Amino acid sequence: METAVLHEWQARANALIADFAAGEPPYDRLPKSMLDADFLPAAQLNIELFFDFLDTGVEPAEDQSLPLVHRVLSLTRDGMPLAEALANYRAGTTFLWTHVAVTATPEQAELKSTVALRLIEYVTLMTSRFAEACLEDARQIRYDRVERAREIAEALLTGRDPYEWAEDAALSLADSYLVAAIRLDNPQPGILTTLRRRIGEMSGAFLHRDSGGWTALLPLHSDADEATALRELTTILLGRTRKTPDSLWVGIAPAPTRAQVPAAFEEAKVLAETGRSLRRPDAICRRQAMVFEYAIATSGAAHTLRAALDPLREQPVLAETLDVFIAQDCNQNAAARELCVHRNTVTYRLTRIAELTGYDPQTPAGISTLMGARVARKLFERN
Repeated sequence: METAVLHEWQARANALIADFAAGEPPYDRLPKSMLDADFLPAAQLNIELFFDFLDTGVEPAEDQSLPLVHRVLSLTRDGMPLAEALANYRAGTTFLWTHVAVTATPEQAELKSTVALRLIEYVTLMTSRFAEACLEDARQIRYDRVERAREIAEALLTGRDPYEWAEDAALSLADSYLVAAIRLDNPQPGILTTLRRRIGEMSGAFLHRDSGGWTALLPLHSDADEATALRELTTILLGRTRKTPDSLWVGIAPAPTRAQVPAAFEEAKVLAETGRSLRRPDAICRRQAMVFEYAIATSGAAHTLRAALDPLREQPVLAETLDVFIAQDCNQNAAARELCVHRNTVTYRLTRIAELTGYDPQTPAGISTLMGARVARKLFERN
């Protein structure tokens, strides 16, 4: 009986992780900062180790928990306070236990209490291993260099003087940087850690981690360096096939001087988030290629602009026709072929859109407004 129940609970925990979707209920209750650096495989390993512990009564060996320790080390090396990493670990454990044990019947109350006590033992054991590893890591000379690099990146991005941290000869500062804000949408396990490691290997690069993703500062020593740095970064992020992996977008903005880094950082973040929100097919997002979208994303009128499409909320056929019409460069014949309808049907629908919204998609002013409204709506739907 107990074995069957424990197997059922383990299966429920595994299913909960398998169905994970960031930002969706019930996962939206989890701290955002815990949902990176191989969160999914770490959660799966925790479930496996804990239920093995329940079954055998033997604590997980240190080598078995090493991937979990390495994950916490990676987070703290990238700037997350140890207290936050441990709090996130407890929050994740509580989340799993709450959703798994909710199915316990009154007859299983004693078993539930026993498992809860063992879970406390397990969490205490793991958090102590995390703390010991981080303490030892902090004693290493290498940690000082990593910490200095992190502080330099933060200083550059916030407009502060980084020289007070640049005492190490290995950490050279450039006068100009290419700022690359990296954003991913529901990344596959391991991709964030892999990208961070690869970018960190670029000569003279600095990395900064925030709740949205990563930002890389790539040194520029001449005008030609920008194209070279962009090629190297593109190869690292996308591979030689240039195929976007796992829904990745990179906002790119040059900073000719260190004083311009904060402004370039803000621009790069907007570009990356705009590319992500619009599901842009090109991973590299530069202002030159996104003038229209960038103008809307940074416009105070975006909230008002998106309301132009409100009359089409209950008109899915008209909304689809408008989307296809725009995608086909406002060519009615091409839109008709894509929709498998007669051209006159497309004309009729466009006329209805004009009547409902007040903006005629068959005129330059009307279609410009509707295109802007589509961009604004997608931006707000994703954010």
